[in-house]
Amino acid sequence: MSVRNALLALLDPDPKYGYQLRAEFEARTGATWPLNIGQVYTTLARLERDGLVERQDEGGGEQQVLYALTERGRAESAAWFASPVPRATPPRDELAIKLALAVDAPDVDVVTVIQRQREATVAALQEHTRAQRRARPPAGKELGVDELAWSLVLDSLVFAAEAEVRWLDHCETRLARRGRPPRRTGSPGPDPAPAPTIDPEPQENAR
Repeated sequence: MSVRNALLALLDPDPKYGYQLRAEFEARTGATWPLNIGQVYTTLARLERDGLVERQDEGGGEQQVLYALTERGRAESAAWFASPVPRATPPRDELAIKLALAVDAPDVDVVTVIQRQREATVAALQEHTRAQRRARPPAGKELGVDELAWSLVLDSLVFAAEAEVRWLDHCETRLARRGRPPRRTGSPGPDPAPAPTIDPEPQENAR
């Protein structure tokens, strides 16, 4: 996540204090990715150094500094929104790496690893879906800006969890069809018995 670009976006169109930037970011994202106030001010200092923001007012103390976008900062924010998030080099996925290493790791039952992860992911999926229901406005009332932004983040979390459950099911099916590959050292043990699939409860996605 680019804290730099997020702060630039939040500074358009109005100048803000550092604590306001943190509060607005967490309101838009439901505090899914909480920001440390120290990180906010460190990033603002770098943005100021790079000529992307400027101080407009100092009332005494760091938290009394009002920050505004410069023209360069506004151009960089616009360029960020206009450019797709690059996928050529995907971020490291700890779960994918874990399963890749578990395939022939000594004394590791990769099917058990998959099952435990599926249980955790289904639990997270159910919690995200409950949060979706809580975030829906009463009939006849529209969502505010912060509520709409948070609901979009929730949708993303639900879709990602659903995709992860499907991928884990796919991994388990492939392993069951192929059998556990031989180990690099020692004699391969018997394949573990297929474990029952834990299906997520039917979910109702917000649209």
